[in-house]
Amino acid sequence: MTQPPPPPPNQPPQGGGFGSPQPQPQDQPPQQPPAFGAPQPPSTPPGPPQQPGAGYGYPQPPQGQPQPGYGYPQAPPSPPQQAGYGYPGAPQPPGPYGQQPGYGYQQPTVPLHPQAGQPGQAGGGRKFNAQVAIIVAAVVAIALIIGGGVWYSKSSGAGGKDDTASSSGGTGDGKGGAEGPSKGTEKVPADPNSEVLFQIPRPKVDKDDSVVVTGSWLTDKVYAKTGVAEIVGYDRDKGTKLWTIPLPGPVCEATQHVTADGRTAVVFQPKMPAKNSSEGCSQVAAIDLNAGKKLWTEIATSGDQPIHFDNVTVSGSTVAVGSTSGGAAFDISSGKSLWTPKPADTCYDAGYGGGAKLVAVRKCGQFEAREIHIQTIDPKSGKVISEYKMAKGIEYASVVSTDPLVVAADVGDSAGDGSGISDFFSVDNKTGKLRARISAPGDSYAAECDGISRIEECSGLAVGNDRLYVPTEEQDSSGDLGRTNSVVVFDLASGKQTGQRADAGDGYTMTPLRMDGGNVIAYKSGPYDKGGQIVSIDGGSFEQVKLMENPGTDSVRDVESGKEPGYGEVLYSQGRLYMSEVYASGSSSGDKYLAIAFGVKG
Repeated sequence: MTQPPPPPPNQPPQGGGFGSPQPQPQDQPPQQPPAFGAPQPPSTPPGPPQQPGAGYGYPQPPQGQPQPGYGYPQAPPSPPQQAGYGYPGAPQPPGPYGQQPGYGYQQPTVPLHPQAGQPGQAGGGRKFNAQVAIIVAAVVAIALIIGGGVWYSKSSGAGGKDDTASSSGGTGDGKGGAEGPSKGTEKVPADPNSEVLFQIPRPKVDKDDSVVVTGSWLTDKVYAKTGVAEIVGYDRDKGTKLWTIPLPGPVCEATQHVTADGRTAVVFQPKMPAKNSSEGCSQVAAIDLNAGKKLWTEIATSGDQPIHFDNVTVSGSTVAVGSTSGGAAFDISSGKSLWTPKPADTCYDAGYGGGAKLVAVRKCGQFEAREIHIQTIDPKSGKVISEYKMAKGIEYASVVSTDPLVVAADVGDSAGDGSGISDFFSVDNKTGKLRARISAPGDSYAAECDGISRIEECSGLAVGNDRLYVPTEEQDSSGDLGRTNSVVVFDLASGKQTGQRADAGDGYTMTPLRMDGGNVIAYKSGPYDKGGQIVSIDGGSFEQVKLMENPGTDSVRDVESGKEPGYGEVLYSQGRLYMSEVYASGSSSGDKYLAIAFGVKG
C-alpha cells in the first residue's frame, strides 16, 4: 500500500451519540474541521508534491501543475496550511466532541440494486492517512482482541418482516460453500472491445478553487453524477441530461448503496461557502435516482446546533448518518426521524456500514484509550442486535462488509503506509464473536480504508462467497512491461489464504471492484499503450474472462487514467463502464472531463 494524502482534520464539538451509555470521554484534543482528500495518485510515475489551497473541501492544487485526470495524476498534496472550501485546518486527533467530515463512499457488501455498480474508489478509492493518532500502545492490545455478543431476531436488509440473521458459511476449500459460488449476471460479450459512449465536461469552477463532486450511481434507467452543488441524471448510452437536482451547497458525502427502487442518500452543505470557509455538512437528503427527485432534506441537532455529519449510508429503508456528535437515522421514503443522539450518551456512533445489514462503529472512552464497539443494529429502531468489542487502543475502524461482517483497522499504526489496514476482522453474524483475524501488512497488500471519519470508505477489495478478495502490491513483472500484481483470497472462517490467485499480467495491475454473484468484477489498468480492462474472475476456478477492453489511444487514456480506481469512481454493469472524478478543479490543467462512459459494441 502506497503513501496516501494527509488525513482529514476534525470538526468543532457537537455532543453525544446513540446507544447504551458508556464511560464519559474526557479531555479530548481540540478539533478542526477537515478537508476532503484529493484522489490517490498512482505509484508510477509520481509527480512533484502539491501545496494546499482553497477549495470546496479538497486541498487546492497549485497553479501550473498538472491535476489528477491528466494522464497520470500528480503526487498527493502536502498537509494543509490554510483553509479550504469545506473543511480547512491542520489535522488534530479526534475525540467524541469534535466533528470530522469524511467521504462515505466505500466498498459495499452487495449492491442493493441489481444494476448498481460499485466504486473502485471511493472514488471511490483515494488513500488517506487514516491513522493520524493511532497509539503505539495498541500493539500490546493485539493479543487481547476478543469477541462477544448475542444475536436476536432482526429486520431484513430490505426492510421487510423480521427474520433471524444468518451466518455465512464456508468450506475452506476456496469454493465458497458446499455448493460453490453462485452464478454471476454479467454477460460475456462477443467482442469485448469498447468505444467511448460519451464524456461529461468538467463543471466550471473559479480559478484556483476546487469543488467536491463525490457521488455517482447507476440504475437500469440512469447514470447519475454529482456536479457543483447539483446531482444530474444522464442517459446511460447517450449521455444526454434526463434531469437535474439543484442543491444549495456542495455535496460532502454520498453513499454508493442504492435501493431496489433506485433511492440513495447524500449529505451536503446548506449553502455555497465563502472562500476559505465552510458551512458544515449538516443537510441530509434522500434522492430518487429514477425519478430525478429530492425526496426530503433533514437535519439532526445537538443542543440547538445542527450536527455536521461525516458519513452516510443506506440499509433497507433507512438512511443512517454518523459523526463524532453521534448518529442519526431517517426513513428513506418520508424523512421521518428514527433516532438521534441522546444527551445522556457518553459513547457515540461515529458512522455506519450499510447494504444488506446496518452496522454501527460506536466509540467509547477517552482519546488514546478508545474502545470501539462493532454493533449490528436494527435499521428501524437502532436496537443493538449483536456486538463485537475491539481491543482497547484501536482508535479507528472501517466497515468493509456488513454481511458477512468484515471490519478493517490499522492496529498500533503497524500498516506503516497510512492505508488504514493492518488487519481484517471477520465477525460471526449470529453471535457477534470474532471468527478470524487476517493479517494484511501494508507492504504486501494494496487495499485501503479511511476509518478516521468515513467508516465505510474501503476500496480495492471485495467480499463474497465467505471470502475476502484483496490485491497485492505491485511488483516487478517477468515480462517486458515493468510492473504487475495479483488478487489473492482469504477464507473468512479460518483467516487463511485459500491458495487462489488471479494474476494481472505483464504491465497490468488489477483492482477488485465488487462481486457479481459468486464472481469478482475487477478493473485492470494497462501499460502506457493499452486501455483499461474489466474482467470477471470465476469464484470457483478463479479463471478470468475479459468483459471489456478500452481504446488505447493517447486521448482516451489521458481521460481514463485520471479516473481509475484509486483516483475516481468506477461503476460497471452489463457492458457499460462509467468513470468519474471526485472533485472539480478550476485549474487549466487536466483532461477537462468530469466523467467518461464506455460501452462494448455487441
